[in-house]
Order: sequence, then C-alpha cells, then structure tokens
Amino acid sequence: MVRSSAIKGHKRKKEKNYDKEEIEQHIEEEETTKKLRTSAVTPDEEKAEEVVDELAGIPIVPSDQNTKARVIFILEKASLEVAKVGKSYQLLNSDDHANFLRRNNRNPADYRPDIAHQAILAILDSPINKSGRLQALYVRTEKGVLFEVKPHVRIPRTYRRFSGIMLQLLQKLSITAVGKREKLLRVIKNPVNQYLPINSRKIGFSYSSEKLVDMRDYVAAVNNDVNLVFMVGAMAHGKIDKEHVDDFIAVSGYPLSAACCISRICGALEQKWKIL
Repeated sequence: MVRSSAIKGHKRKKEKNYDKEEIEQHIEEEETTKKLRTSAVTPDEEKAEEVVDELAGIPIVPSDQNTKARVIFILEKASLEVAKVGKSYQLLNSDDHANFLRRNNRNPADYRPDIAHQAILAILDSPINKSGRLQALYVRTEKGVLFEVKPHVRIPRTYRRFSGIMLQLLQKLSITAVGKREKLLRVIKNPVNQYLPINSRKIGFSYSSEKLVDMRDYVAAVNNDVNLVFMVGAMAHGKIDKEHVDDFIAVSGYPLSAACCISRICGALEQKWKIL
C-alpha cells in the first residue's frame, strides 16, 4: 500500500487576503518568472530537473491504470473565505465568527466550510480514488477562486487542521508535500473547462432538478469513452448554475448533503467498474 503525501506545516503569518483577480494576477507573474528561468537552464540542468519531477510524484496505482476510464469531481460554490478577524486572518465559519459576520451584514448560515471539508474527504476516501480512478478534483469557492486537490493528498481529518490548510492555501496559493517539490494543492486560473479532457460530459446535481434518476442506471448507460465530470454544490443553500453543465439531475427525492450525494455517485461508479 502506498502512503499518501503529508502536508508541510507552516506557522501562520499575517498575509494579504487576495480576491479572484489578484490571485490570477499572481499566478500569471509566477508563470512568467518560471518561463524566464526555464529559458536560462542548460540541457544538463534540464535533465536533472526532469529526474526530480519524476521522483516528486507518488502515484497510487501503476501507470497502466491510465488506460481505464476515470472520473473528475468539481465542488462548486464552496464557502471558503478568509478575513481578518481581530489581529489575525481566519477562515470564516458560522460557529466561531457569527458575531463578526452579523456586524458586517452577512448571514452566518452561509459560512459553512465544513461542507467542503466533508465532501473532499468523501471523494478522497472512496474506493474510486484508492483504485486510481479519480483523475482530478477541483474546488471553486463562492468568491470564484479555483484550486486543484491532488488525488493522493492526505487532507486533515479534523476541521481545525483543515481550516489552517485552507487559510495557508488561499494566502500562499499552493501547498507542497513534505520534503518534496510537488504541489499537493494549488490555486489555478479560471475557467475550469480548460483543464477538462476532450469528450467530457459535465453532470450537475440538485434536489430541485425535475430529472430524477437512479445513479446506478444512469452511469451504466454512459459509454466508457466518455469522460465523466460530476459538479456538486458545496454550499449550505442554493444550487449550481445550469449553464455550466450538459445534464442536470437529482439522485434522490429528498435533499442530500454534498457528502451523501458524492457517496451515491461513487457507489454507482464502483458497481459499473466492478470495484470492491
């Protein structure tokens, strides 16, 4: 069994909280700097870099699994917002910051980062991921910040540690593995469509959808050459935008949490791909 990568811990520092535009500007500056460094690298140095990159990744399964069908998850409208509370920056949540949110004319019930935490754990803990069938996991916050979570990352189990990781990610724009150069979580440019493979089928989920399906029958009817992309809302209230999906379905006649919805999706895929 291959161990997941651990996340490097850092002491919290007071840093500027970036919005979507500022984050994407920082990403562009980093890419420009990287290109300038690459142009000055000699062939021998470039070869050495390739060796380091090969050692940095920790695959879950052998590379021949890449020929099998895989799945992508996108968590939409996640309530992950950083603000300066008192003398420090914190990830806002309804339990600890209710008074702060009310003073700023915000509804505390909308600030539920624990929903994204539970949804991410449901995806990464699933047999789908452990069998190497999870191709990618993306999370887009309510403010429009998009970040990628590597399938082999080990997300903290407790909410307090998860909150610290999200705070570090949204301020530093990436989190690397302990003793390695690989970025386990990183903020990336919008839109998410540019990272999706060709022949993708984007499927959105909402209790309000008039199309109620049995998830097992639904995925069984999809051809294996189609790249499935599941878009699940990670917010307390509301629904994802229909314009961004190819199909908009409900998997139950009752409202489900994001983690429960993901469990149904993974269960259906496990049955289709015979993953025990």
